[in-house]
Amino acid sequence: MRFAVASLLLAIALGLGAAVGIMPAAAQTFTEFMLPPASRPSAITTGPDGALWFTEAAGKIGRMTIDGNITEFPIKGGGVLHSITTGPDGALWFTYFRGKVGRMTTTGAVTEFTISPENSSPGAITSGPDGALWFTEPVSGKIVRMTTDGEMTEFALPNPDAQPWGIATGPDGALWFTEASCVRQQASRCIVGNRIGRITTSGSVTEFAIPSDGSETHSITTGPDGALWFTEYYGSRIGRLVLP
Repeated sequence: MRFAVASLLLAIALGLGAAVGIMPAAAQTFTEFMLPPASRPSAITTGPDGALWFTEAAGKIGRMTIDGNITEFPIKGGGVLHSITTGPDGALWFTYFRGKVGRMTTTGAVTEFTISPENSSPGAITSGPDGALWFTEPVSGKIVRMTTDGEMTEFALPNPDAQPWGIATGPDGALWFTEASCVRQQASRCIVGNRIGRITTSGSVTEFAIPSDGSETHSITTGPDGALWFTEYYGSRIGRLVLP
């Protein structure tokens, strides 16, 4: 199986080319919606009700209509909230840094699921092709499958120091994730981390090293061209991984 990775410098590529440009703000139509002070919004997703839903570091889930009407739902116990996605059951699913995954209905009812151990600190979460939720555990180096009833299955990566972070469903029916760490041996290239990983719904893992050393791959998504697109935090690049 051959994979081609194109690293695009400093910005989002337009189409399939590598040309990058910056448009002046005056040429675009921007609208900004103010949130309460110190809310610090992080992740955002389109909800099943046609609104936008987002997480706040202040320990709240926010809902915003496209005309800017905002409703906030405080999460019991607070804590930093990270990733959010619409689940296969029509609810919003989100991750906490304090070792939990949350489920919220569009009316604000919350159910919490504790990860074992609690210091696992889940990262990104996504809906899988199998009707389950999948999320990363950067601290323990695992990918987790979770049913909508809360049953969890953990899949350990080949190296626990890989720090899986972003995750998305790929066009091939597998889950694709980033590995943010970079473990070196003396002056070597990264021998752990700095990779894109693929895991099947049965738990089979394959890892692919990216060309740029020490870039810290972070977020990942499937593009409209059927390729995987990902960010390289320290490399200041956008990467494109083409499936054969």
